[in-house]
Amino acid sequence: MQKLPNNKLDVKLIALDLDDTLLNNDAQISDKNVEILQKCAEKGIYVVLCSGRLEAGIVPFVRRLQIAGKETGRYVIAINGCSVFDTHERKQILCNKVSSEILLRADEIAVKAGLQSQIYSTDTIYYGTLTPWIQMDIDLCKVNGKKADNYKELLQKGSPKMLVPCNPRTPEVVQDLLKKMKDEFGDKAVVFTSKPFFLEILPPDCGKGEAVLWLAKHIGIAPERTMAFGDGMNDESMIRQCAYGVAMKNACDYIKEAADFVTEKTNDESGVGLFIEKFVL
Repeated sequence: MQKLPNNKLDVKLIALDLDDTLLNNDAQISDKNVEILQKCAEKGIYVVLCSGRLEAGIVPFVRRLQIAGKETGRYVIAINGCSVFDTHERKQILCNKVSSEILLRADEIAVKAGLQSQIYSTDTIYYGTLTPWIQMDIDLCKVNGKKADNYKELLQKGSPKMLVPCNPRTPEVVQDLLKKMKDEFGDKAVVFTSKPFFLEILPPDCGKGEAVLWLAKHIGIAPERTMAFGDGMNDESMIRQCAYGVAMKNACDYIKEAADFVTEKTNDESGVGLFIEKFVL
């Protein structure tokens, strides 16, 4: 059964996942979505792109919306909530890191499984050994990739996120690692799959939802006026923690069940913009 609001929703901040949510199947923001989000920003509603990508990988989409110059378009949430970036100040205003101990152990587990890991700065993906799957993520994120002179030494400095990618044809490899790392790390790290073949390790108590609520408090917006759109497992925290969690029509069933509402259209049909136009503006 379709879950839709019965009336207009009082919203002051809208957090938006990118892939398979705001972006269509060509990884673009539709004209309709741009039009509606520009109207939101003009009405004083904060529009916050919230992605697993690095800051540098999100900025092109901020430019596409043409709202970065406004107060309501100045913030982005990157690396699945590990970083909150202020585009006006051009700096991180929140940055959480995975401990060096966890990073070194996770890398060891990945290598034993025949995989390689990667870590992140605001604009670069660092790795010790380049694999086709690391290159796939670099190309997907459209950011710089760089071989570290001493990868283990770099891991000892900590990082907001580690990713272990595998061959998309064998996602079971990452699923095995997921169970192993969850069992070993417990509450010392957040371990999940953002795609069936992407294993992510984040700091504890860190996620998109936590970052959205932190930003809302930073700005002075009540949690009761927050809204989030998403489709995948890495969107769960903001879908659950924001006042209005909206799953895309194309979202996985688990996220649809967790959400307050489900869009009437998919990401490829401007589902975000049409929902906001009908139930917010």
